Amino acid sequence: MKKKPTISTSVARRIALGAQGFNDPTPKGAVDRRHLRRVMGRLGLLQLDSVPVVMRTHYMPLFSRLGPYDPDLLDRTAYRHDEWFEAWSHEASLLPVESEPLLRWHKDRSRRGGTWRHLVKFAADNEAYVDDVLDQVRSCGRMASGDLEDPRPRNGEWWGSRSDGSVALDWLFRIGEVGIRRRPGFVKEFDVLDRIVPAEILALPTPSEEEAHRQLLRRAAASFGIGAAPDLIDYYRLPKRPAKERLAELVENGDLVKVEVEGWNRPAFLHPDAARPRSIDACTFVSPFDPVVWFRERGERLFDFEYKIEIYVPADQRRFGYYVLPLLLGDRIVGRCDLKTDRVDGVLRVLSAFSEDRADTSDVVDGMRRALDDLAVFVGAGGWAVSGERGDLIAQL
Repeated sequence: MKKKPTISTSVARRIALGAQGFNDPTPKGAVDRRHLRRVMGRLGLLQLDSVPVVMRTHYMPLFSRLGPYDPDLLDRTAYRHDEWFEAWSHEASLLPVESEPLLRWHKDRSRRGGTWRHLVKFAADNEAYVDDVLDQVRSCGRMASGDLEDPRPRNGEWWGSRSDGSVALDWLFRIGEVGIRRRPGFVKEFDVLDRIVPAEILALPTPSEEEAHRQLLRRAAASFGIGAAPDLIDYYRLPKRPAKERLAELVENGDLVKVEVEGWNRPAFLHPDAARPRSIDACTFVSPFDPVVWFRERGERLFDFEYKIEIYVPADQRRFGYYVLPLLLGDRIVGRCDLKTDRVDGVLRVLSAFSEDRADTSDVVDGMRRALDDLAVFVGAGGWAVSGERGDLIAQL
């Protein structure tokens, strides 16, 4: 049996960060739509999350790779020009509209009750109401749940405080009948999908579930450069058992190369076109939902970085803070900060600041200051200020 090639962890890190766009040239002037498209081409999707402690998370990966830019540029590109659309992929995500055919398998599974069974039951029990909601969206377009003629009062079942209208729209979104645009404040507006995704894309043939999984795994491998099977499967949240079978097929066909990475306890898959940068010149904070760290096991393998979002951890039990952003310096994650944008006082507040054990703290502090300067500009603050006492870097900052 032919021995698999072996790659060092440091090379794997550089491959991964290069694939994610951290080796691409920084814009010399203002960031424009071409730059956003370039990053989206690298990432394939942006995960959405409603927590705005520093900045809503889907804005952050673009900042981490491009530097400060106008967040409204992303909103215009995604929601006014409809170049991207919302879909359930890596959780709720923004993806290029060209990706729509590859996600139909998930919508078909939802219709069959393979996922979101509580929504399937609601739709079956309220078929006439769901049809009426769809008719209203089709007639009126761009509606929030509260704009429905009869949003129905809250009824206290599994969806808690959500109205029946909101649940009906969620179901219609999951099965691909409607799409989402956003009002200021991240408020959802629903419209029929064929007014969001171009007709020529909707008219494309629907690939089989197996072929869609193969293509999504290829895209995940291109975005990650290198990854273990769980990394690649998690990128588009594919069903694990069939996705493993598709990975084996991709290796057999030469679409991926099976390799060993020093220190990893499982085989890795290398995209054959992945570059191997000699160095990575990054100095930035990354979102908790950035592909660099969103799969925690991968973060530990690549960066020896243990990470947990502590929003739901009681305050007195948090190790690092409420909303902690990792600091990427070069090809290493060397520190982390608990940060909050104080929109009343117009300042980015540093509530805690920690270095990783292996880091030279003088280099980390210098890098952290530069990254804080950039982030303050991006979130529209007048600057940043140390407002907490926790962490070994607070005094130096």
